[in-house]
Amino acid sequence: MPIVNRAAEFHDEITAWRRQLHSNPELLFDVFETAAFVEEKLKAFGCDEVVSGLGRTGVVGLIKGVRGPGPTIGLRADMDALPMKEETGKPYASRVDGKMHACGHDGHTAMLLGAARYLAEERNFAGSVAVIFQPAEEGGGGGNEMVKDGMMERFGIERVFGMHNLPGLDIGKFAIRGGPIMASTAEFYITVRGKGGHAAMPHQAKDPVVAACHLVSTLQTIASRAADPLESLVVSVTMIRGGDTHNIIPDAVELMGTVRTLKRELSVLAEERMRAICRGVADAHGLAVDFEYDPNYPVTDNHAAETVLAGDVAAEVAGATNVERNVVPMMAGEDFSYMLEARPGAFIFIGNGDSAFLHNTSYDFNDEAIPHGVSYWIRLAETALAPE
Repeated sequence: MPIVNRAAEFHDEITAWRRQLHSNPELLFDVFETAAFVEEKLKAFGCDEVVSGLGRTGVVGLIKGVRGPGPTIGLRADMDALPMKEETGKPYASRVDGKMHACGHDGHTAMLLGAARYLAEERNFAGSVAVIFQPAEEGGGGGNEMVKDGMMERFGIERVFGMHNLPGLDIGKFAIRGGPIMASTAEFYITVRGKGGHAAMPHQAKDPVVAACHLVSTLQTIASRAADPLESLVVSVTMIRGGDTHNIIPDAVELMGTVRTLKRELSVLAEERMRAICRGVADAHGLAVDFEYDPNYPVTDNHAAETVLAGDVAAEVAGATNVERNVVPMMAGEDFSYMLEARPGAFIFIGNGDSAFLHNTSYDFNDEAIPHGVSYWIRLAETALAPE
């Protein structure tokens, strides 16, 4: 089954919604205008129930089918933007300085709204569809907050599905895999505490800069020497801060970075080795090293049966040759992972064409993807909830 005709007919209207959202980006849980926009649309579509304030600012619309009783599935989109200055030059570019939709959540929200409109009109399924619009995917764990708020139990959601655009994947194509498709994330914070002094007399100081440099290089041995070379592990130091001028050894140096893995045990290994390395560097240089490790999003782990279902539906929409069913996992994180820990489900990528990559100041969601994404959501709901 190719693109749904009604999805194509809605294209211009959904594009207008998407661009309105793009012009008015909001961050983390402070998506008040976006959530109000979503809530207004869902009520106008005639959803049987619309609940706001889940997970602080999330919105869920419940649509009941007319083909008899059945289970409830959840379809999820994210709403928040990023703290970046947009440089696309588009006429609908961000009107809010220092905020932009650089990850396509405006497109995700618009596509799911388009699907909700169709599903509320046709209701050609048994059971119910919960359309989920979550805040704070970009570091705030909004998906986790909605789960902790009892969303799954409140709406009786038995399976849950997510979708994200992927630059570099052609428009009209989809990509998915069973098992880990996106990485777990963790942040680390290290402070090397020495003794400051005159740069010309380093023997009278305990130099935290030299120790910090040893830390940066030694931390790289975790992935190269402590982990199986066939496993996926990233340890990246992304910030070093210390000192104010050329002739003073500072008292302290701060480091910050991230750890990404596709297995929880690798994250545990990374933390253990980092702590040991910090202790060793502290002893070797005669100073103190404070270490903090903050596990964040878990692995986005697709369930087997739901992955097959999602791939089959994508093939109906796009054609079998336009669905990559064993895509290479991404080492970026995604908080849809919390929903997949709570319920079986699957996360799929949809092509955004030849665009700037995610989290880039020149990125923009490709509106040509809209009919494909809307059609996928529609067919997924109708297939997953087909009457027996």
